[in-house]
Amino acid sequence: MPEQRARGFTLVEVLVALAVVALSLPALLFALDQQVDGTAYLRDKSLARLVASNKLTEVRLLAGARGQLLRGSESGEERLAGRDWYWWLDSSSTEVPGFNRITVRVSLSPGDDANSLVTLVGYLDDPGGGDEPAP
Repeated sequence: MPEQRARGFTLVEVLVALAVVALSLPALLFALDQQVDGTAYLRDKSLARLVASNKLTEVRLLAGARGQLLRGSESGEERLAGRDWYWWLDSSSTEVPGFNRITVRVSLSPGDDANSLVTLVGYLDDPGGGDEPAP
């Protein structure tokens, strides 16, 4: 009767495989963590863009209803998707008479308009006739 040899992995093979898994697992977890952080950032930017777009639309509607545009600056807080969003709105005249530049900045932190997630710029005609062009 021929001698049968035992089949299976040797201890050295098992230890090498375990070492490969142990070295690759932290790199995989780090990559996954980076992807999750990137997804959260993109979600925040998308929601901030919605807040800015809503604010610009609100300015357009109010300008049509009142017959005049907002002059100067305004700021406030909106609630969207269960979070508080802080926005800053600036209105300035342009070189083209009757048109104004509206800039909306949105952030997650109050008083952090310099590091806003989104800045949206729109140009609106002034229903009231407008100011003189900016120098």
